[in-house]
Amino acid sequence: MATVLAKWWEPIEGSKKNKVLCTLCPRYCKIGDGQAGFCYIRRNRGGKLYQDGYGTSTGFAVDPIEKKPLNHFLPGSPVLSFGTAGCNLGCRFCQNWDISKAKLDEVRSLEMTAEGVVKLAMDKNCPSIAYTYNDPTIWGEWVMDIARVAREVGIKNVMVTAGYITPEAREEIYPLIDAANVDLKAFTDTFYHKLTFSHLAEVLDTISWLVNETDVWTEITNLIIPGHNDSMNEINEMVDWILENVGDEVPTHFTAFHPDFKMIDTPPTPPETLTKARNLAMRKGLKYVYVGNVHDITGQTTYCPNCNKSLIVRNWHSIINLGIVGDKCDCGQTIPIIWN
Repeated sequence: MATVLAKWWEPIEGSKKNKVLCTLCPRYCKIGDGQAGFCYIRRNRGGKLYQDGYGTSTGFAVDPIEKKPLNHFLPGSPVLSFGTAGCNLGCRFCQNWDISKAKLDEVRSLEMTAEGVVKLAMDKNCPSIAYTYNDPTIWGEWVMDIARVAREVGIKNVMVTAGYITPEAREEIYPLIDAANVDLKAFTDTFYHKLTFSHLAEVLDTISWLVNETDVWTEITNLIIPGHNDSMNEINEMVDWILENVGDEVPTHFTAFHPDFKMIDTPPTPPETLTKARNLAMRKGLKYVYVGNVHDITGQTTYCPNCNKSLIVRNWHSIINLGIVGDKCDCGQTIPIIWN
């Protein structure tokens, strides 16, 4: 198993056990010699922090970019997607739990250099690479190395993330990233604390920073879980925050939960709940709102906010009709969209 000296850590002065403080995410794990942090893959060896599994993937796939989900970034294009093992959140509803909750020696792993990943993207005619499945924050060193190589040949870089990262780390990683989808899992700290073992404020700070202080194309996803974060009052507060802090043009996705991991007794999200959330968000002023994980052509279509023309019609993750060329609707309205 490959390992590299990690970034974003510091020794804990006066520690008798060579403890180090990981400063990658707001968890700030204090890690003793021979131990790993919450994420499983950042380990203290002799008083130095290492990222285990560097250059190791749990598998590659070619996905439509809409599956990330990103609807306004390189629409209709394929993206090379992959992840590793571990995660810095503890979501009880995780839908990739078989890798996010696995240690590196518990999953089938593929070894690949940064150059190899980029070559694979080129061989598969993918204009972008998505760091996804588990949260790429925890393997930020490898993300950065791949992203540098990808930039040299014009391939874009995409983070699919929960946004639980420190300012120190994000300011190094995200200058190499072109687009991000951030999971805004709920809008109460109670939900974040009890169901993800993390906190809401840091995620909101990351979203605000990405949209307002970087050039990273950003979209937001909210997985709606019945009985936990499906109150229209909570969604109303979330939409208010989005409008006030990042504006009305950030694409927002409401997606359906299916029973998984430690929440197999929770029912799946009714499609009607997603539609109510989408309608609420659009009434309040969000211009680009989508539903996901259900079949809903209307809810997956991009409309002009000025004349309501259907600009990009999607059936699941496939574009079935394109009514826009460039970034302007026929009525003259500019649409925030990045084409390949």
